[in-house]
Amino acid sequence: MSAASITTAATTTTTTTTTTAATSARLGMMLTDLRLPTIKRLAGDLCAQSDLEGWPAHRLLEALLEHEINEREARRIDRHRNESGLSPGKRLSSFDFSAVPSVSKAQVMALTEGTEWIDRGANVLLFGPPGVGKSHLVSALGHALIDAGRRVLFTRCSDLVQRLQAARRDLRLPQELAKLDRFDLLILDDLSYVRRDQAETSVLFELISERYERKSLAITANTPFFLTVGRGVRGTGYDAGCR
Repeated sequence: MSAASITTAATTTTTTTTTTAATSARLGMMLTDLRLPTIKRLAGDLCAQSDLEGWPAHRLLEALLEHEINEREARRIDRHRNESGLSPGKRLSSFDFSAVPSVSKAQVMALTEGTEWIDRGANVLLFGPPGVGKSHLVSALGHALIDAGRRVLFTRCSDLVQRLQAARRDLRLPQELAKLDRFDLLILDDLSYVRRDQAETSVLFELISERYERKSLAITANTPFFLTVGRGVRGTGYDAGCR
């Protein structure tokens, strides 16, 4: 090969490399603008694999979009779990059903595996003495719902009542109730510890009335233990049946 041919080949290779780098940089900026971080991270490797294996264009596009959608869903679930206030370790896998034989494992599993009851605004009530696992069980239910794409908030009932009372004093109770409305399931732990004076009962009633038959509640309290699902919890009465 002559010196002139070698020079031409080297020049062509350099030009191609420069063009590819410029294209990659421009593509990276576009993907950043479009907020597609997963595609941006994987595009180089997947494009190289596509060239090597001769993928059709639609297969490459499908692979890129599938990775983006899967990671976006994973990030969304992580955000919802972080905002939920749920204890990370309280899952169904660590709940001892044999210690509380009055709780139907089949019914609990049905609640975690289906979300029809959430769609119709049904409520879950867990009553029993301290230490039987009410908070654990309702937290496990919350985790399962988050995995299914729902939003859940876990809070001590007394803490939420104080928050709502402060909102009422500041004339922003409707706005505070609207924030809570974003959650498909609101878990009120330890209802028994609310003092039940008129002010506390009033804001709790407004919360329950606001969510009635639209958004679900899960409530724990220290009375004889049983689990029920229903559309109730209105005023001071509780729905003790399954519908």
